[in-house]
Amino acid sequence: MDLITIGESMVLFTPHTSGPLRFTNTFHKTIGGAESNVAIALSRLGHQTGWISHLGDDEFGLYVRNYIRGEGVDTSAVRFDKHFPTSVFFKEINPGQDPKIYYYRKGSAASQMTPENVDENYLSKAKFIHLTGITPAISESCRRTIYKVIDIAKENKQTVVFDPNIRLKLWSKEEATVVLGDIARRCDIVLPGLEEGTLLTGEKSTGEIASSLLQGDTKVVVVKRGEAGAYFATKDDSAYITGEKVSKVMDTAGAGDGFAAGFLSGLIRGRGYREAVELGNQVGAHALTVTGDVEGYPYWSQIAPDTKEILR
Repeated sequence: MDLITIGESMVLFTPHTSGPLRFTNTFHKTIGGAESNVAIALSRLGHQTGWISHLGDDEFGLYVRNYIRGEGVDTSAVRFDKHFPTSVFFKEINPGQDPKIYYYRKGSAASQMTPENVDENYLSKAKFIHLTGITPAISESCRRTIYKVIDIAKENKQTVVFDPNIRLKLWSKEEATVVLGDIARRCDIVLPGLEEGTLLTGEKSTGEIASSLLQGDTKVVVVKRGEAGAYFATKDDSAYITGEKVSKVMDTAGAGDGFAAGFLSGLIRGRGYREAVELGNQVGAHALTVTGDVEGYPYWSQIAPDTKEILR
């Protein structure tokens, strides 16, 4: 397996009209979750991926599992909990702006994940382990679970990828800075956005952010800069890679996860960091053209229509 990720996915309700939700009467139902976004995007690019989580033993839980499994992601490590529900969230559309998000996830099934739930044998099957800063913010037991996953991955000499994905609605800025900074130092690849990098390091420029995060076990840092592209840095190399032009942005949700998937696809294919970042920019740009978290992620045939490369 190429990559395994762990985290909470929720049922997402997107309104059919823009403006305040109090005036909205109809919604489109789909799913959202940074970790499953990456797994789905990589699956569409031809890779074998797995997703670990807990879901409520309810209709929404079945919907989330079936949706993700239907995208070719292995869900055999997903557990259903009869005592806690599947989370839901709502998106408020404001044209020309990032959407407002309203979460209903406190006390969810995913928040009950514990280190004891981690199947070490299953986790050992992947080349890459993908984590985000959302999971440790959900609950104290989830935080311990993430540290357990990192320890197992290190023992197995797997590459650990960390996207801070900071959600200050889930915890304080001070706590996030301390915990996520510590996790970042334990991971091989760190993928912050520009604002996230500033929060974690106190630095404002992409170069200074990357230099500050290149410590501990971290071998490469990629700072995502939205439409401006991305900046990558190792101890020996660094470069700005310009972004892809998008004529009309429909929804920014999921673009960062798409970038992560494209970047990791490049690494899995044996490409260097520059080419991997370029691929990340391409996949992230595709995500911007469609409303929804995962709906815009491309298949490999859309990225490289003339290639004969087959991974499966």
